Amino acid sequence: MKFQKETSLESLALLTGSRVMGNGNAMVSGINEIHKVETGDITFVDHPKYYTKALQSKASFVIINKEMAAPEGKSLLYSEDPFLAYNTIVRKHRVFEPSKELISSNAIIGEGTIVQPGAFVGHHVRIGKNCLIHSNVSIYDHTEIGDDVIIHANTVIGADAFYFKRRPEGYDKMITCGRVIIHDKVEIGACCTIDKGVSGDTIIGAGTKMDNMVHIGHDTVIGKNCLFAGQVGIAGVVIIEDDVILWGQVGVQKDLTIGKGAVVLGKSGVPKSLEGGKTYFGAPTQDARDKMKELAFIKQLPDIIEKLKK
Repeated sequence: MKFQKETSLESLALLTGSRVMGNGNAMVSGINEIHKVETGDITFVDHPKYYTKALQSKASFVIINKEMAAPEGKSLLYSEDPFLAYNTIVRKHRVFEPSKELISSNAIIGEGTIVQPGAFVGHHVRIGKNCLIHSNVSIYDHTEIGDDVIIHANTVIGADAFYFKRRPEGYDKMITCGRVIIHDKVEIGACCTIDKGVSGDTIIGAGTKMDNMVHIGHDTVIGKNCLFAGQVGIAGVVIIEDDVILWGQVGVQKDLTIGKGAVVLGKSGVPKSLEGGKTYFGAPTQDARDKMKELAFIKQLPDIIEKLKK
């Protein structure tokens, strides 16, 4: 998320009760978690396992719970609780705005678009031309939707990311400040859920079609002309390239890539990245032809065992 106005690192230190290690006068342009950082951003790290990744990322500023010299080209904020400091900055720069009407007065809705009764359209939403938004759809703040998009009843666009830090007293929620971006000619079925990015964008590419009860996790980027059948579940920070087909009840693990033109057959589980242009099946997934041969062999095992007994 980019700030509406750049702010100095020293002012963020005062806001969060942290201490500058480096140039406190440096100007911070935005805040992002580690998967989405850009130059000028501030991010956080609170575990030694990820120190190197954060310090070598594109982020110009890092909130960290280790006292150290700032690497060249970066400045740091020392905090005993970087997660809390990060949330404090997000709350300051993305203030929640309660709604008092079903369609926000500052939402922009294009010519020819129909919003059925009972649908909710939040603040700063943009919807393009000739869209159809069915009843009881909820479109959260800052969502952007292209032209010729159809969204069926009871779908939720832009719910918070499922992102928590475990503490002794329970789970601490990471405050979500990202968006959902839906491109032209997308169709989304009934009772689907598309979570916004933690700090960046969850993106649905042009021409992609989703059946009912599909879930898309935070910061996932889906390409053009994909097809997802019912009850597909995709975790966060997944990249799905163009022309991918996921059949019913496919589950996709976080932080992986499914290549262009891949097909994953129903009830499969995807634990790691898949090469494009192939068909997959199983949990964990493997080449569908190999999996079918394996299943056929398993069916022959009782006969093979009986023959060995003789």
